[in-house]
Amino acid sequence: MSDVRGAMTAPAVLEETAAESAGSLTVVEARHPRRWIAGAVVAVLLAMAVNALITNPAWDWPVVGAYLFHPSVLHAVLFTVELTALGIVLGFLLGTVLALMRLSRVPLLASAAWGYVWLFRSVPLILQLLFWYNLAALYKQISFGVPFGPAFFSVDSMDLIGPVTAAALGLALHQAAYAAEIVRGGFLSVDPGQLEAAAALGIPRARQILRIQLPQAMRSIVPAAGNEIIGLVKGTSVVYIMALPELFYQVQVIYNRNGRVIAMLLVAAIWYLVLTTVLSAVQHQVERRFGRGLARALPPTPLQRARRILTVRRAARRQGPAWSGGGRR
Repeated sequence: MSDVRGAMTAPAVLEETAAESAGSLTVVEARHPRRWIAGAVVAVLLAMAVNALITNPAWDWPVVGAYLFHPSVLHAVLFTVELTALGIVLGFLLGTVLALMRLSRVPLLASAAWGYVWLFRSVPLILQLLFWYNLAALYKQISFGVPFGPAFFSVDSMDLIGPVTAAALGLALHQAAYAAEIVRGGFLSVDPGQLEAAAALGIPRARQILRIQLPQAMRSIVPAAGNEIIGLVKGTSVVYIMALPELFYQVQVIYNRNGRVIAMLLVAAIWYLVLTTVLSAVQHQVERRFGRGLARALPPTPLQRARRILTVRRAARRQGPAWSGGGRR
């Protein structure tokens, strides 16, 4: 055996020695008592919260179940979704234009876009909604024609801007100010050297923005835009001041009639949770799509993460007896 060892090289001897010593090692699983204590505390708190929700009769769960899918509530949820979609689509379209204006080399365009963002971010949303709702008090008619010249035709403000139009207009214009900053920040996050290289290759400016800058900017735009969309879903509750039948207003109408305030507020809370959960799932998928070129491995979804944890635990349980005693046998 010594002759064989003498003929072996030094690295081979080290590997053989390490292999022999590994067989005699006792593998002890790392213990984390603090994690178990923290988990137990959280589990107790969750159990207490669930128990309080179930056992307290003041929550009126039968009333919640009766009104959760009531036709009037479902119509209000649909109207809330429509208001959110109008505010987001129109707001981000206008916000993208404003972001490009702020990035423009023309001082007038950049100044006008900055002034818009400053004004609409400074005035509360509820005041903007009331302003558009009462626009007829300022202008009886809205004329269309040559600027500072003759008008071709006029329309009464009350006929042109009704409550629904005023709500959609106020939400969109308010959202555009925040969307402009989100889009502008996304564009600024892209390395300017890529645009310089594209310009040197003779690629048109519009193609540079759409095919080079925008796909990379979306990695920064999507998370902030997702927060704004979720915030707007809840922000639509402000239009109750205009007596529009969105979710929060409809819930108020019902509990003013039946007196079940807590139960009806819980109905609204459940629907808001459902809407925001769906939007969060969509946001996660969009982030995964635009993150393909940045990360080697896409971040796992919550379902994939749960499956991975279960797989690791099952493998650990199967290998548990093999690692007990004096080492793996």
